[in-house]
Amino acid sequence: MIDFTAHSVIALDLSTLFVVATCVSGFLGLFLLCVWMQDRVHALAWWGSAYLIGGLSVAIWSIDGQVSPILPTGFANSLLFVACGMIWNAARIFHGRPVLWGALVAGAAIWLIACAQPFYQESVAARIVLSCLIVATYTFLTSAELWRERRRQLMGRWPAIFVPMLHGVVFLSPIALSALMPSDGVSLATGWTAVFVIEVMLYVVGTAFIGLTLAKERAVRIHKDAASIDELTGLLNRRGFLQAAQGMIEQRQRKGEPVSVLMFDLDHFKTINDRYGHNVGDQALRLFGMTASSTLRASDFLGRLGGEEFVAILPAVMEDAAIAAERVRIAFEMAGVAIAGCLIEATVSIGVAGGTDIDTMLADADAALYRAKANGRNRVEMADDIPPVTAPEPEPAERGYVRRVRALQPAA
Repeated sequence: MIDFTAHSVIALDLSTLFVVATCVSGFLGLFLLCVWMQDRVHALAWWGSAYLIGGLSVAIWSIDGQVSPILPTGFANSLLFVACGMIWNAARIFHGRPVLWGALVAGAAIWLIACAQPFYQESVAARIVLSCLIVATYTFLTSAELWRERRRQLMGRWPAIFVPMLHGVVFLSPIALSALMPSDGVSLATGWTAVFVIEVMLYVVGTAFIGLTLAKERAVRIHKDAASIDELTGLLNRRGFLQAAQGMIEQRQRKGEPVSVLMFDLDHFKTINDRYGHNVGDQALRLFGMTASSTLRASDFLGRLGGEEFVAILPAVMEDAAIAAERVRIAFEMAGVAIAGCLIEATVSIGVAGGTDIDTMLADADAALYRAKANGRNRVEMADDIPPVTAPEPEPAERGYVRRVRALQPAA
């Protein structure tokens, strides 16, 4: 039996910690690579590879005395800095941003150049300060990449931002401690090395699970978004647009700010389909979607209701929305001259309306749209310009959007 007394002391052996850190990093790296092979999330491949390289650097560091005649001075640390740079770029890849190769290897390059200088070879404190600055910089950059995507509101976003930032703060603390280090640089360095190895292992395990959580939530969001996207044009479909529009209306109402709706209808679209074929008609729809998306602002929501009818909601008064509609009309008139090698001269008619209720605005914009059609097409009409409708005439609001909505309602 083992006798545990009150005076027993648990000793942390550095060699054992290095072995554990190497095994943990290698295991998590292989695990993330297996998940990448299954889900094909490229950021996880980078993350897993970074862990394998980081584990290799720890292994080389733990046997540095045996391999130093073969490898250049500081090689193990340079591998660790490359791994930190890969984790940062994995966060960039996760959000569709390109890899910054120069910045990825900058930390390792700075370290190798510094290690070649006599001052850094003789000063333990200088090497600690530089290495901590490099690691902290990469972790702060990782946190910043995730902060840039806070608008996506993923559940794992705040832990993903907080953990790298905390790791960076912890790695800045040796800069102050190095001033207290004795001239031989052994006793304090050895004691604090164990603490940092444990902290790094906790960070590695925590970020691995954060990466998996982000990847899972991203996959869920992609499937959810797919149900709200029009397959042909890549714009919001009816369901997605109505959800986005309602959210914008509620947000603007809280601030007492107006919104406006634009209703688009491609002129003579049936003729285009009949004369040139449905393939050309589909390309005309895609062209309008791209033209309108590039002309409207990023804060505007654009969707396709169905067929050749599109709709947009803008955080603006009707007058400004009408100006935006005119820009879209002119841009599409120029872009639609020729489509798929055919002289089409496609144009669009647009109705503009404002208000606080999405159904009312759509009905008013639809009525304004049909007035634009009746007045010669390829023009913009505002709902306030529509004259009162006399009793014998059918209400314009019964056409288009309202008529389709009523057709979907169950009979009483």
